[in-house]
Amino acid sequence: MQSAPQAAIQKLASHLGVLRPRDVESIGIPREYLLRLMRQGVVVRSGRGLYRLADAPVTEHRSLAEVGKRVPDAAICLLSALVFHDLTTQIPPEVWIALPAGRRSPKLDTVRTRVVRFTGAALTEGREQHNLEGVSVTIYSAAKTVADCFKFRNKIGLDVAMEALRNCLRTRKATAGEINRYAHICRVARVMRPYLEAIT
Repeated sequence: MQSAPQAAIQKLASHLGVLRPRDVESIGIPREYLLRLMRQGVVVRSGRGLYRLADAPVTEHRSLAEVGKRVPDAAICLLSALVFHDLTTQIPPEVWIALPAGRRSPKLDTVRTRVVRFTGAALTEGREQHNLEGVSVTIYSAAKTVADCFKFRNKIGLDVAMEALRNCLRTRKATAGEINRYAHICRVARVMRPYLEAIT
């Protein structure tokens, strides 16, 4: 029979998706109870300092959820955001994240990350919160991601950026006007204009 603290931890894990020991301590329960649940096979360690229920469903967004938990100030961007919005056929081997200039790159043991630096409105605009496996994850909107792809076309390839633009408009994930707004924010409006005009 489980103790009240262990039951409370399970409830918290169901709510948060991914747990850290400090989440358990924040509700007044010593982290030892979390380790007991792991020894019992009720929770499993999914990364350094990260735990989840053993029977929790695993989705294609597991790596994004882990990044969201470990690096809450990061925003999922570029290829990883394209995959999330279903705008590309690319499958990146790492999770692309945007961080402010000067912020140290995170070291994660279970997820490979690729960091790009954004500043000003290019960092703060177009951020959306998505609940993935119980974790609130910041992901740039489809329109913002397309503009970002043109800004970083030398890193990801112009063909990928053009595919993203075509797919975004075809699936109506964003309008040409919305994409153009972010093109101005990302300072790539002149670069994108001929492609937008050709497609629309």
